[in-house]
Amino acid sequence: MKHFREFARRGEVERGRRPHLGQRGWRLGAGLISLIFSASLAAGAVSTAPSPEGIDVPRSEQAAVGVEERPNHVIPDLNLEMIWIKPGSFVMGSAPELKKHKAEGPQTHVTLTKGFWLGRTEVTQSQYEAVMKTNPSTFKNVGPDAPVERVSWIDAMKFCEVLTQREREAGRLPEGFAFTLPTEAQWEYACRAGTTTEYSGDPGVTAWFDANSGGSTHPVATKKPNAWGLYDMSGNVLEWCYDWYGDYPGGRVVDPTGPRHGHYRMARGGSWRAEMHVGRSAARAGGSAGRLDYTIGFRLALSAAR
Repeated sequence: MKHFREFARRGEVERGRRPHLGQRGWRLGAGLISLIFSASLAAGAVSTAPSPEGIDVPRSEQAAVGVEERPNHVIPDLNLEMIWIKPGSFVMGSAPELKKHKAEGPQTHVTLTKGFWLGRTEVTQSQYEAVMKTNPSTFKNVGPDAPVERVSWIDAMKFCEVLTQREREAGRLPEGFAFTLPTEAQWEYACRAGTTTEYSGDPGVTAWFDANSGGSTHPVATKKPNAWGLYDMSGNVLEWCYDWYGDYPGGRVVDPTGPRHGHYRMARGGSWRAEMHVGRSAARAGGSAGRLDYTIGFRLALSAAR
């Protein structure tokens, strides 16, 4: 219970919920996840993260190593473009000397054997409304190109289900693929874009966070993208991921999708309201699947059907 009390004092545990300390994550023990794991922890300097202890990982292997190439996927009537992300390997999590919270380790060498598409931007209010016929966002005044927010994990997965059915019926869906949320591993791999530093780029020019947001979201793609052409991977809104929360196993894993069961769904990337360090590539956040919050939206993935 020590872990729970430490976060309860900081007011970062979802109110009225006690953590479940017995769930299993990544086939190992589990722990508590707060709405923002590292929101009250000090930010560290940007530096290169070494390989996980006991794992010899050549630097060249930390970027995409797959040879599979596909064009970007576009849904014209939604003005929604998705970037093809090649298969590859990377080191997930923070090195011990950079770790801001124990949930960010141990570092784990991840291999993704299948490529996938990931939204060039977060799903916008106009895109969400076109598919779901509603716009739950708090910041409607920012405009239709602002990221949709106040969507739960359940809402985001429903959007994926409806869009998959729509595009499949129209004959526009690649065979064997479905719209979904990215796994945590897919998200961090794409966020890092071949980098091993705490941030994939200078957050001052790539991210909207508490110090520069002016207290609201901003239209997507108004900051610079990362090296793979993805916008707002840090800041603007937190992005739901597919996984249940679980501890990292360390060592090497292939195509991880997180625990089979759990109590909290993952979210990544920081937000307009969070301190900059919450948008680090390895920082983890999340909440219950039904949680609605004006700091949380999502980014669409098109991945091999799970």
